[in-house]
Amino acid sequence: MVIDSHCHLHDPAFADVRETVTTALAHDVWGVVAVGCDPDSNETTLARAAALPKAIWPCLGLHPDWDKLGDAELERVEAQLARYHARIVALGEVGLPWYSLEGAADAAGRMARGLARLERLLALAVRYDLPVVLHAPHGAAGTALEALRRRGVERAVFHWHKAPAAITGAIVEAGYLISVTPEVVYRDRDRELVEAVPLASLLVESDAPWPYRGEFEGRPSGPWLAARAAEEVAKIKRLPVDDVMRQLCANTVSFFDLPWR
Repeated sequence: MVIDSHCHLHDPAFADVRETVTTALAHDVWGVVAVGCDPDSNETTLARAAALPKAIWPCLGLHPDWDKLGDAELERVEAQLARYHARIVALGEVGLPWYSLEGAADAAGRMARGLARLERLLALAVRYDLPVVLHAPHGAAGTALEALRRRGVERAVFHWHKAPAAITGAIVEAGYLISVTPEVVYRDRDRELVEAVPLASLLVESDAPWPYRGEFEGRPSGPWLAARAAEEVAKIKRLPVDDVMRQLCANTVSFFDLPWR
């Protein structure tokens, strides 16, 4: 049994949250860490977690690549964190823009604003003793790592991690975690990442409802896919599946300070 460490349960695809969790449990996923992306999705995430508090653990966040999110939304999320920090297990997802920089007229300015926004949110994570779920792919990963160090953040996971090997090594050396998605089943980049990163530094996630290719083509994406990612990690590590699932589960429980089942 594993835990999906990153799922967008606020999405309309998961409106029937009980059915979603029941399906996940049938696929050996016994819990879901649900992340928010803006003030509205944060509220939905809290509501869905409240419906099944023993199986869903909420995070509040502000997605750095969503262009529509400005200072007003940042202030609303800050207010949500102040109000609900005792009910959540992490700040997330937050991070730095990357995909929205492509073709942007002011990419450098956008990144600078994103970094300033991230610094404000990291300060709140430290204040409320919350781990951080980071969206910082590719070239953003190194900058995010520096921000974590500056702010003294002790617990962070780089979700759906993609970065040069040297940056990945520095992240692991700093004591932070790396998360992989079902892409590990069919993408060499992700498989090489799993080979290089110690099992104790890994989490698995679905990032659902994101659609995947390969054997997942045309299939609904949900938290149940985290178990398939865990199976593939076991294959790559050449370790028994049960042992790997147990370790991945322990990693997730420890990182988010969840109740152990």
